Amino acid sequence: MIKFLITGSTGFLGKLLVAGNPDSFLPLEDKSTGARIDISKPFSIPYDTVPDVIIHAAGKAHTVPGNAAEEQAFFKVNLEGTQNLCRALERLSSLPKAFIFISTVAVYGRSEGKLLSEDISLDGKTPYAKSKLLAEEWLTQWAKGKGVVLGIVRLPLVVGPHPPGNLGAMISGIRSGKYLRIGKATARKSMVLAEDIPAILPKLAQVGGIYNLTDGYHPSFRELEETICRVLQKPHPREIPLWLAKGLGRVGDLFGPNFKITSDKVAKITSDLTFDDTLAREKLGWKPRRVLDVLPSYL
Repeated sequence: MIKFLITGSTGFLGKLLVAGNPDSFLPLEDKSTGARIDISKPFSIPYDTVPDVIIHAAGKAHTVPGNAAEEQAFFKVNLEGTQNLCRALERLSSLPKAFIFISTVAVYGRSEGKLLSEDISLDGKTPYAKSKLLAEEWLTQWAKGKGVVLGIVRLPLVVGPHPPGNLGAMISGIRSGKYLRIGKATARKSMVLAEDIPAILPKLAQVGGIYNLTDGYHPSFRELEETICRVLQKPHPREIPLWLAKGLGRVGDLFGPNFKITSDKVAKITSDLTFDDTLAREKLGWKPRRVLDVLPSYL
């Protein structure tokens, strides 16, 4: 049995990865006290045995920085945390055979596009995207120099029970009757089921490489809304005309990026942004389920 050491085991994705096969995963925490480790500072691996594969799922995301210190926090966790992890691994009796890094499609820096593949330019501009991209670049050099197989998965919106972020907000809004549809809600977004990811980890640890992972269907906002409404037995949401949403977004711009509705947020909601996972299907045997088929079980 392959033994994985996983960082971020208490996070949304990490919990779901471990839940699929708990006997295979060692969480990066003190095994006697359960104390969490701050990867943004130097630390030691709390296990005597060398794991076969590292799953680095810990990271900072889902927030919009409001000042320079908050921006720097992304780099402290996502870049320096990755470097601290690798230096801790170097102090073990031997290095693991493979290192799998959980990255993000944010590194592409795109707000719209259809079936974007892994070979497009990496133009991420946010602190989150930049810190993840720098971590990818640093890991590539480290793994090459150490003879460690490196696998990188770039994830879109991750779906599971009680999802955070925009999908969680959509579910809460529909449940409370406070959700409003913007325009016709036909924009498609790539998503992936967290519970599908563990199946490809052993193969990824063997072959390495960089892969987009999606459900292959890329549901529209309207399809998500109608699925949630049907399961929760709620009426379809009221619709805001696109022209009005854009006007509200311009007003929101005056209050900064953390405001509930801004021009940037309206643009993202109304634009297609999908990614191609053909490479993962061909190289890793990736066979995902559709988010729309499984989402009802999470509601």
